[in-house]
Amino acid sequence: MSDPRSGYTLPVFACGAAIASLRYLYNPKTYTSITLDLINPPEQAEISIEQVASIQPGIVLAITRSDPGDNLDLTRNTPIWALVEWADASQEEPVMLKGGEGIGIDTNRGDQAAFYSYAQQLFKTNLERELRGCDRIQVTIVLPEGRALAERTSNAAFGVVEGLSLLGTSGISQPLSAPGQLATFKTQLQQKAEKTDSLAFCLGENGLDIAHTLGIPEHCVIKTANWLGPMLVAAGEQGLKSILLLGYHGKLLKLAGGIFHTHHHLADGRQEILTAIAANAGLSSPHLQVLFASPTAEAGLQHLRNLDESGSEDWVKKIYTQITERIDLRATNYIDIHCDHPKTQIGSALFDRGRHIFATSRVGHQLLPQLSQVSP
Repeated sequence: MSDPRSGYTLPVFACGAAIASLRYLYNPKTYTSITLDLINPPEQAEISIEQVASIQPGIVLAITRSDPGDNLDLTRNTPIWALVEWADASQEEPVMLKGGEGIGIDTNRGDQAAFYSYAQQLFKTNLERELRGCDRIQVTIVLPEGRALAERTSNAAFGVVEGLSLLGTSGISQPLSAPGQLATFKTQLQQKAEKTDSLAFCLGENGLDIAHTLGIPEHCVIKTANWLGPMLVAAGEQGLKSILLLGYHGKLLKLAGGIFHTHHHLADGRQEILTAIAANAGLSSPHLQVLFASPTAEAGLQHLRNLDESGSEDWVKKIYTQITERIDLRATNYIDIHCDHPKTQIGSALFDRGRHIFATSRVGHQLLPQLSQVSP
């Protein structure tokens, strides 16, 4: 079986289309491909351009399509439009990035367009290299299918509505859902274990971005996608001293119920686990029924927060303290069962849709500052 093929993340295709539009503004000719700097990793990528044309004087539209590689990614082959137009000298920045139709609105950041730090850096670095003199441009990214595709994602759980986000910390789209990717993850873990005895496990891009914000150095962070069970065992086999599980509570919650492959196609039970632990914490039956019927784990958390605001109890703290401690216990036991000489300490830190860490286990509370203080 051949290795799974990697592709590129959405920001890369959007930036490629923007470069094609800008070049057309300077020199109106057909561009079938664009080479750009991925920054992370430090290499070049060639992006195919389907069409590029002038819409009206001073405004050009270029179109490309997403190719995420051998991944179960719903954005595969989705069209990406980039409109580039001249801006006047009053614009402070050389490149102004705007979200058009299909680009989500991040309600956690004052309803800004959902362009995250890597995407912003990618556009700024590549487009400013193309500008001449004191020229300034405005770039509008459009995802014609973005609004419809967003309805099939968990974006809303993170406060991104009405479209997709240009999320990611890298230009490479790894085939995280393909079984062959697990071997790559294990290799990366082995390489990082040679440099450190403590790692932060992040399921996806939100966790990686938060780890970066917290100051956890790159060599202490690894993406696991949904392969938490096998990766925990691999960490035990490598003799890691400690692991911080840093993730969205709606995902890591599954570990508290003994689910160690977190893809929803294989196993779920989030509401059931949350309800059972809430019952153990003493929450009354009417509120347990609300949790059980909640459409998402985030909705369940919000109900507990509303309950805390209206009463004297701190149900979020009571319940999620139990959840984080149970995650640690389950993960530790999982390593114990599968490793001959386990010595790995497990801690957990959970964040909500606002990407704020609101619950940490006792061990997680110790590991979080330790990892943040490691030298790069």
